[in-house]
Formats: sequence, structure tokens, C-alpha cells
Amino acid sequence: MIHNFNAGPSILPREVFQQASEAILDFNNMGLSILEIGHRTDAFQSVMDEAQSLLKELMQLNDSKKVLFLHGGASTQFFQVPMNLLDDNATGAYLDCGTWGIKAIKEAKLFGNVNVVASSKDRNYSYIPRQYTIPDDAAYFHYTTNNTIEGTQVAGIPDTHVPLVADMSSDILSEEMDFNRFSLIYAGAQKNIGAAGVNIVVVDEAILGKVNRKLPTMMDYREHIKNGSMLNTPPVFAVYVCMLTLRWLKKQGGVAGIQKINDQKAGLLYSTLESLPMFRLPVPIEDRSKMNVVFTMPDVETEKEFLSVCKSNGMYGVKGHRSVGGFRISLYNALPLSSVEAITDLIKDFAQKKG
Repeated sequence: MIHNFNAGPSILPREVFQQASEAILDFNNMGLSILEIGHRTDAFQSVMDEAQSLLKELMQLNDSKKVLFLHGGASTQFFQVPMNLLDDNATGAYLDCGTWGIKAIKEAKLFGNVNVVASSKDRNYSYIPRQYTIPDDAAYFHYTTNNTIEGTQVAGIPDTHVPLVADMSSDILSEEMDFNRFSLIYAGAQKNIGAAGVNIVVVDEAILGKVNRKLPTMMDYREHIKNGSMLNTPPVFAVYVCMLTLRWLKKQGGVAGIQKINDQKAGLLYSTLESLPMFRLPVPIEDRSKMNVVFTMPDVETEKEFLSVCKSNGMYGVKGHRSVGGFRISLYNALPLSSVEAITDLIKDFAQKKG
């Protein structure tokens, strides 16, 4: 049996694969593929409408929040956010907690001033800073909720009156929170929501239209809102897979239901690793990600041997990111508990054999 722990693009529900593959051959018994129907037809409009409606329902969004399905991944949002929200002389507040925060900060500096309110660079981004002040006059406060590479996750929502902007690419819809607290949320779909190729943006209209610069039409959130995410041809198939995945998530009991399973998966894996001296967990308990579990071993040779054992047992995506090494096991929504049970059994067996 294959177990998929890839960090992204990552595992999707088996029933979503089945439904999506059928739609490639014949969408809704039309005799046409989902890949070839017009994006402005009623057939696809119903897909977009349902995808937006499901996301609003699962996130319990109020009427001021607009849901967009856009081209490009989260990396596009690193510059689209400040382009829309940060005037030349204004300041955006940013939390620097890892690779994706660094990239977001770099892009924001092209459009206005950036105040990095805190950073965990001093300890190789292995923790989440807590003692920091968000300036009251900041245009917004931006942070990454979950750091896929470093294996850290921000607990709770920062307490501030400044508009909140969050990159939720790797933990969106994985646990309950008040999504209405945010003025803008963005997330690449390819971890918890669907296939690569589409980016989800949830934005409060009240925060838009306040910068003085002229915006390219394709970069203006207001234009996408007016055109219902169809300013140009959307990534039709990727949006369809998102819709199917959101349907699946609703059947699991929504965000509350999947959170219980996610807590179980993370609890089992972390407790197993903690019980075995061979494995080292670099992130303190209070900052550990429930989506991306990172760990190391005492020496390179043992790590190579462990990777080989994982591969021979159908465990894919276990190797850590090239920038940090070690191991990373991703526990996204669609990963079944049985896969976590399988790898924890393997981990215990490996540790026992190594003495």
C-alpha cells in the first residue's frame, strides 16, 4: 500500500480522484470533458458557484467577505497583496517566521515600507515569536499561519485592531478559527483544498480601493470580484477539483470534524517520536505544526537508511526540505489516520532494530 506524505502538491481524497477522472471523460453526462467546456457556460458557472458557496459555508464567512479562485499560487499573492493594500508611504507590518514570510517581505518592499515586527531567524526559524508589537498605524499585519518547511504553526489569531492578512496555504480548513477576523486570506489550493493551479483568496471589500497607485486590471482584486473570478479564463479543472474536495470536507463534518482527525494524527506521530531517543524534534511543543512534522536523527548514515526503509514500504514524501534536511511528514486533511498508524509502526520498528 502507498502512503503519501508529500508536502505539496499533496494527497487528495480517493473519491475526488475518481470523480475528477470521470469528469475528464464525460462531465455531468454532457458527452464533453470538463477540460473542454466553456468557462462561461451554465455548466461551469454552477461549478464556480458551488465552490464559492462551499468555501463560505465551511469558513462561516459573513457577507462582507468575497471568495475568489485565481491563477497563480501563494507566491503571486506575496506581491498582489501589497500592490492592492500598501501605499508608497504607508507601512505594512510583517512577522518573519520562515521561508514564505521572507519571500512575502521581499515583495512587499517593492510597494511601500515594511516593519518586521519580530523574527525567529536567530534560531533557524524553529519557533514562533510571541513578544512583539503591531504598530497601530500599519496598513495591515501579515503572517504565515503554518510554515511547511520549518514545521511551525501560529497558535490562535493575533490580537490587534490592524487589518489581518494571512497566508494559510498549508493549514487552511484544518482547524476551527474565526476566519472573519481576517481582512484577507490567501492559500495555494494544492495542500488542503485541491489540485495545483488555483489560488484561493478571501477578501473583505472594505479594505480595497485605498491605495493611490494605478493597478493592472488582472492584479486588482475588485475587478476579479466584479467578474466572479472569471475576468479571464479560470483554471477550470483545478476549480472543479477544489469543489469536489470541499464537498468531501463537508461530508467529514466540516472543519470541526476534520480537526478532530487532524489532532489525532498529529498526536499519534508526535508522541511516537517523543518516546524514541533516536529522533530529535527541533520545534518546541507549543509551536509545533499539526500539518508538517519535522524531525532529525543523530547522523546522516542513519537518516539515509531510514529513508530507504520508508521507500521500500511505500512511504512517499518523507524527506525534509532541501534547505533544512532531516525529515518531514505532512498530515494534510485528506491523509487517513491509517497512514499515520503505518508510519508510526515503521518508526518504532526501525528504532527497535537500531537499538
